[in-house]
Amino acid sequence: MHSLPYPVASLGRVIMAAVAVVLVASHARSADTLASVEAYFEEAIAQWDVPGLALAVVKGDEVVMARGFGVRERGKDEAVDENTLFAIGSASKAFTAAALAMLVDEGKLGWDDPATKHLPGFQLFDPAVTRELTVRDLLCHRSGLPRGDLLWYATPYRRDEILRRVGRLEPEWSFRSHFGYQNIMYLAAGQIVPRATDLSWDDFVKQRVFLPLGMKSTVTSVKALESLENVATPHAKIDGDVEAVAWRDIDNVGPAGSIISNVSDMAQWVRLQLGEGAVGDRRLISTAALAEMQAPQTIIQSEEYYRAIYPEAHFLCYGLGWFLHDYAGRKIVEHGGAIDGMRAKVAMIPEEELGVVILTNAERSRLPTALMFYIFDLYLKPEPRDWSSEFLSLAQEAEKQAEEAKAKRRAERAENTEPSLPLEAYAGAYENDLYGEVNVQLEIDHLVLDTFSVLNADLEHWHYDTFLSRYRDRGIEPRLITFHLNTSGKVESLVMPDVGTFSRVANSAEDSQ
Repeated sequence: MHSLPYPVASLGRVIMAAVAVVLVASHARSADTLASVEAYFEEAIAQWDVPGLALAVVKGDEVVMARGFGVRERGKDEAVDENTLFAIGSASKAFTAAALAMLVDEGKLGWDDPATKHLPGFQLFDPAVTRELTVRDLLCHRSGLPRGDLLWYATPYRRDEILRRVGRLEPEWSFRSHFGYQNIMYLAAGQIVPRATDLSWDDFVKQRVFLPLGMKSTVTSVKALESLENVATPHAKIDGDVEAVAWRDIDNVGPAGSIISNVSDMAQWVRLQLGEGAVGDRRLISTAALAEMQAPQTIIQSEEYYRAIYPEAHFLCYGLGWFLHDYAGRKIVEHGGAIDGMRAKVAMIPEEELGVVILTNAERSRLPTALMFYIFDLYLKPEPRDWSSEFLSLAQEAEKQAEEAKAKRRAERAENTEPSLPLEAYAGAYENDLYGEVNVQLEIDHLVLDTFSVLNADLEHWHYDTFLSRYRDRGIEPRLITFHLNTSGKVESLVMPDVGTFSRVANSAEDSQ
């Protein structure tokens, strides 16, 4: 292991000269390998209609490639480079697992300690699960809980309040029986850090991970972007067009996904992983603890969804902050990231000492995975497959099916119906024991749904007592909500599909009449 022979800040297009040598040396390829890589990536972002992308490749202990493609924002000239900041989303989870690994190394906690030992008062819906849940369980998605993401997504709830409310989230599976992706358990894991140290999770990962690795541009909060310039803008597909959308503040679930970084910095994180917990002469995590992070903990059932994302895989598991599967006879350690308008991929083949980081500013989620396989093929196979085109076909088919579902929904709409009551009768407060209170207000000639005092949606009558909520934040998909009346003909609840039922609060607008 040795340090880079050049400063991180100097990485850029100059370093591209090195990648041709490394790629060609790894197998018999022509001298135009570098040009073909660049051309392939340029073509991919055009085909996928992605404004910008950044890539880093690590081989051995060397960053052999770090550069950008496209632009930071659609319609503007600022190019993406190796220092452009993107949200890495759930790729943040491995940083939280690493933080706890450091505490394990220091003897401040054990992987199999009861979670309540370090989070006094933490409770889940089932008291037996509360008693048995371990630190390890928090990190490998086997709590039995559904996602419950509306507890944190665009809500005013702070971290401790989210953990207090998660005790009301009913399990979907029995404990440790099923892989169920769970962001809030990672928040709980992150909240162990301030209990075991005198630092917040944010300060701990900054002082113990970012700074030692030279990740000087990486931050844990969207609020830090206000003073920074080289920042990518998120994009979403709205009414068929890719448009810029606002950055989403997810600081309240930070340990699960709030890190913002660039490929130059993230390459140093990959060096740490490939270096088994050390970079150069500096060790941050013990070899044993890092191996535990990259060891299978939870089996992921071989569902069709996973087969589409990880073709030809013989196994798919989750470690501690990492997905694990095989490809071309090698073990892959990787994690994606997805938050409004951004997609990321961090992936490694440890036995090949090979890693990639791919960051994008659009929601076409399969592109980073496709490009990961393409880069891996350059090292592993005589002729790489056209992964971008293959995954694009899958993505287009999924989008086609989504459009067909919308068309079916429109076809099932009952025409020429009216609400059962005057619009003002639907106005009032509605409460869900888990998620809290939402309000429906009459605004001139239509209803407005005020969700947790953060998001507003204009309600468009759909049919009968069902309305289509069109969020003013256009990055959020419209959804149908339905009001239910009681036997007295008064509104008693509203139902948000895939969320739950919100009961009418006594003494709200209608009840006070």
